[in-house]
Amino acid sequence: MHAFRLLRAAVFAVVCVTASLAMHVLAGGSPVGPGVLVWAVPPTAAGAFLLARRQRGFGMLLGASFAAQYGMHLWFTSGEAAPVTGHEHGTGGLYAGVFMLLVHAVMALLSAHWLERGECGLAMLLFLLFASVLTLLVWRAPVTCRVAPPAAPDDRVPLRTRLLAAAVSRRGPPALPLAI
Repeated sequence: MHAFRLLRAAVFAVVCVTASLAMHVLAGGSPVGPGVLVWAVPPTAAGAFLLARRQRGFGMLLGASFAAQYGMHLWFTSGEAAPVTGHEHGTGGLYAGVFMLLVHAVMALLSAHWLERGECGLAMLLFLLFASVLTLLVWRAPVTCRVAPPAAPDDRVPLRTRLLAAAVSRRGPPALPLAI
């Protein structure tokens, strides 16, 4: 169970850090070296691993995601390559700073939503996968039991009489012995 939770946390961390870096660069930050990107994954995976131990509320996940995004912003800013003149967020003034904050806030919201809904989605995906495989196995399985031929209908008694004889009527007054 821990290995599966670790795998999910690692996948989450890689996607989250990569998307955060892409949005960071889109918001005006400079690209970072691969080492900076690689060193951002383990703390993010560790946080996701700890948070995925049990179900958390959206508020808790959102707070953790905002903290992670702030940490990634600081980490990416400290590890930026040589900035392109006029495009780095440090010289863009208030507009660039607000845009950078907005981008990381959106990523925090997406990460918190993903963490909250991911467990339910994964459970549904696994259930559907299991049901599909089971259906295919049953559908492809050869039929080994023999089915008895249907019994021949009794041609001496008309169908209407047989149907009426099988019907149980509970309407009407009680039978004579019960009335007395």
